[in-house]
Amino acid sequence: MEDKILYSIVKRPIITEKVMIQREDRNIVVFEVDKDSNKNQIKEAVEKLFKVSVIDVRTLVVRGKKVRRGFSQGKKKNWKKAIIELKKGDRIDYFEGS
Repeated sequence: MEDKILYSIVKRPIITEKVMIQREDRNIVVFEVDKDSNKNQIKEAVEKLFKVSVIDVRTLVVRGKKVRRGFSQGKKKNWKKAIIELKKGDRIDYFEGS
């Protein structure tokens, strides 16, 4: 796959307190991914982009929140989350110098 396609599959890392604890304990990273991508595509994209070995990929679709501005109301888009378990010893650094 081309880099352009790989970056369209893996959109951004999800960085929360819970994810950082899982990262330390079980070597898990979480990304927002393209809604139409499947587990095999996500695994291949992460392995090629970050040069790591992926053991397991779990995905889920997160429902968009309801938003309200004054009298008008709407809904944010649904998005897909991938929970990726890396091989022991592999690591993805989100920030330079970490």
